[in-house]
Amino acid sequence: MGSRGDDVKQVQSRLLKWGYYTGRVDGIYGAGTYRAVRRFQRKNGLKIDGVVGPETAAALGLNFKSAASRGVTRDDNVYLLARAVHGEARGEPYIGKVAVAAVILNRVEHPSFPNTIASVIYQPGAFTAVSDGQINLTPDKDSIRAARDAINGWDPSYGSLYYWNPATATSRWIWSRKVIVKIGKHWFGK
Repeated sequence: MGSRGDDVKQVQSRLLKWGYYTGRVDGIYGAGTYRAVRRFQRKNGLKIDGVVGPETAAALGLNFKSAASRGVTRDDNVYLLARAVHGEARGEPYIGKVAVAAVILNRVEHPSFPNTIASVIYQPGAFTAVSDGQINLTPDKDSIRAARDAINGWDPSYGSLYYWNPATATSRWIWSRKVIVKIGKHWFGK
């Protein structure tokens, strides 16, 4: 998720041709492409994670270099995580920013969620900052530092998989989650 370029155009073109994708072939791996890839994976007995890794690419008849060989680094993950933190927790105390980053990382490790930072962040409907475009704001130094602290193991959310602001939450389902800790305006839970 979040990738751009000719590789994404090739994926979109194949998925469009085969009826899995209905969007524009624009070379931007957004929510529509993600859902189309998951449908393709489901229909073809592949691991359903929305990621066009070697197996999915081969099933599509495409051959891409791995993410590591394209130069996706730890710093890229820190920056993406910082963008999510900035979009979701701007104005929260520093520990709250770290906790938001930790929730994203906890999801990466949990079997019910995608297994990469980008896939968790761009999972359709998962984060308001993605839905409303705040993910595209430039993160401040605190958000970058919070992302690094979380990646380095600090988890003030105590293993939480969700967080929400009780003053603005619209999902009835979120109220069924067990609250683990409250930090700033956010409640964190499982």
